Amino acid sequence: MSVTAAASGFVVLLLTVTVVQGADGWRVRCTPTQICAVKGSKVQIRCSYWHPSRIDGLDVAVEQTYWFTKGQDSEPVDLRAASEYTGRVQYHCGNKACTLTITDLRDSDSDVYQFRFITNQPTGRFTGSTGVSLSVTGVQVISTELSDCRREDCSRSRVECQTSCPPTPSPSYIWYKNGQKTTGEKSYSAYFYSKDSISCAVRGHEDFPSAPVCVHGNSCDRVNYIDRNICAFKGSSVDISCSYSSHYDPITKFWFVAEQLYRPRAVDLLKDPEFTHRVQVLEPERGRSTLRIMNLRLSDSAQYRFTFKSQRSEWKRSFPGTTLTVTDPDVQVIWSPIGPTLTCHSSCLLSGRPSFVWYKNGTEIHGETSPTFRGFLHPENSYSCAYELHHSSPVCELTPKCLVWKLERLSLVIFYILIIVKKKSKFKCM
Repeated sequence: MSVTAAASGFVVLLLTVTVVQGADGWRVRCTPTQICAVKGSKVQIRCSYWHPSRIDGLDVAVEQTYWFTKGQDSEPVDLRAASEYTGRVQYHCGNKACTLTITDLRDSDSDVYQFRFITNQPTGRFTGSTGVSLSVTGVQVISTELSDCRREDCSRSRVECQTSCPPTPSPSYIWYKNGQKTTGEKSYSAYFYSKDSISCAVRGHEDFPSAPVCVHGNSCDRVNYIDRNICAFKGSSVDISCSYSSHYDPITKFWFVAEQLYRPRAVDLLKDPEFTHRVQVLEPERGRSTLRIMNLRLSDSAQYRFTFKSQRSEWKRSFPGTTLTVTDPDVQVIWSPIGPTLTCHSSCLLSGRPSFVWYKNGTEIHGETSPTFRGFLHPENSYSCAYELHHSSPVCELTPKCLVWKLERLSLVIFYILIIVKKKSKFKCM
């Protein structure tokens, strides 16, 4: 009854039967209950829930839905408030169903995920007891030398693409030899020279290949990208880096954008008119290259790759690089009654810059730089956060003082709008 499902951006390698728990009209059904997903990709976990429509003559309404991991010993923590998931989780809920999406999967994400919903009734909370087991697998190549070549610097070897949790049913695989994409089985035998490297990926998820490995010797041609996915705000700058090695000294090397409909061939970004005066290529050390893109545009969202060429070899251009997503600034505060806690959330967290700033009633709270604010929350105070100089809207409980504060801010905004409108009207009259 296992089924393989794959969709753009995420992979589900192993599915099992669904499980339903509950009694007296309270229940949760999650499907699937076991998932094996590729490291670096994203995964979706879905649960449906039911509850009685009325209790003791009162209508039952769901006030909160959230996910947590079974490994937590104390009170469950909403994943959106967990620092290790900052910027990587999203909830999509409606029609008595909730889907958890986790992006940029890591080994540490392997866990059992549980879903809970809370209603307006004193005892109206329910948790799926079994949960969904997620296993995150990396992809790696294992090579075995079968025989040496008699006259040349090469060997006949067998290479195999391995994952830590076996896909069911068996998928097909993609192989990359010296950066050139080829099809193949899970394993195959061939002749490999000192310059040759090999990498593999699960078909449908070519953007998450294994690290290239040398099959014969240890000085082959290869490229390793520091990040597979990077997100950045429009108007900011970003660094995309890779390490590389060449069996022979490279003559040329450059960064380019992966083929697109309007960009059918690889063009050195330093010579690309769309990136004029907006890109730099840095070589901080031998064997490492960094592409810096400044004044980012939404149209810069693409996959960026690095290539090099020597007199006797070339790193081909079909090996997946780093995917950049450029978004409009999006920062918001999520108020969770569990704790209670506040979480500064952004759909885009910049690599290597996880620092946040918190404000109470518009004044900075010094020393608070984590995405989760766990200090004492006074119901009459308002709280907001900032990330990369982009501010969220303030949040507060609906107490009289907080309502007055919100009305004052709204009045101030309306006042400035009226001034602008008045100035424009006066200008038109002249």
